[in-house]
Amino acid sequence: MPSTLVSPSGQKPLSEAAKQFRYDLLTGLNAPTQAIPSKYFYDQRGSALFDQICELQEYYPTRTEAAIMRRHAPMMAACIGDNARLVEYGSGSSLKTRILLDQLNNLDTYLPIDISKEHLHAAARELAAEYPQHAIRPIVGDFTKPLDLPEASSPDMNTCIYFPGSTIGNFTHEEASELLQAMRDTAGQRGSLLIGFDLLKQKDVLEAAYNDRKGITAQFNLNLLSRINRELDAQVNVANFEHKAIFNEQAGRIEMRLRSRCKQSIRIDDQFFQINESDEILTEYSHKYTVEGFSTMADEAGWSCRALWLDPKRYFAVMYLEA
Repeated sequence: MPSTLVSPSGQKPLSEAAKQFRYDLLTGLNAPTQAIPSKYFYDQRGSALFDQICELQEYYPTRTEAAIMRRHAPMMAACIGDNARLVEYGSGSSLKTRILLDQLNNLDTYLPIDISKEHLHAAARELAAEYPQHAIRPIVGDFTKPLDLPEASSPDMNTCIYFPGSTIGNFTHEEASELLQAMRDTAGQRGSLLIGFDLLKQKDVLEAAYNDRKGITAQFNLNLLSRINRELDAQVNVANFEHKAIFNEQAGRIEMRLRSRCKQSIRIDDQFFQINESDEILTEYSHKYTVEGFSTMADEAGWSCRALWLDPKRYFAVMYLEA
């Protein structure tokens, strides 16, 4: 990518993060199936909208996982043990993490990792005030790329990766398997993984969770286009698109897309994309698993399940694995 790219204002060069955003966007729009990586949902506004989604009546994953955490956090903390550091991938507001931190009395360090710098540092400041007994060191980064964690404070320290929120479902099965292998490498020989994943259930429950009556999820999806206009040299008429989310039963996943309301043209830098009415841009997959299917995938990536916690309806699972 050229180093002379400038921001929409024309006053200063694009940051490396913005250059990567532009590259990924153009790559996705030039692909046979047009797509935008879901990780770009989470700018400051997108992160705030997702926090609102987590409070919606229809969106069961967050409250269901939080209930599992509240009920079983002491046992989870016992599994993680003392002399450990907690590394959270895609930490966001770290809301569920607080339930875990309340039980981890002898935690060495908490390392939240998130792509949204402003949101991450705001959450880290709040946590530092709430948990002065814990060392909190936020890391701005993309956990899908190789991570350079700080050196452990002692040779016998354990690393536990925490990956809540069913984010693993946003990846294809091949990508999820590769991510689990990368987590295994990052955690090391004595490492562990505490991960949440959404379970297969009725289609109407799933589709309602991604098509809420207040339209917050629609705003969240459309904000991706607004972000493109804000951060890049682009012209996209956001009003010409609408939110769409359906459950693909054959693939076992929710598919979220931006659907064009009309024939239109959008511009990213010097590239123009002609889009017909009803054309769709893929923005997110959310795969739903069975416990058996997820366990098999994790085992193939070098993990072994040591504990499993479910809610009474079997809507959601939290699993503890060791390398």
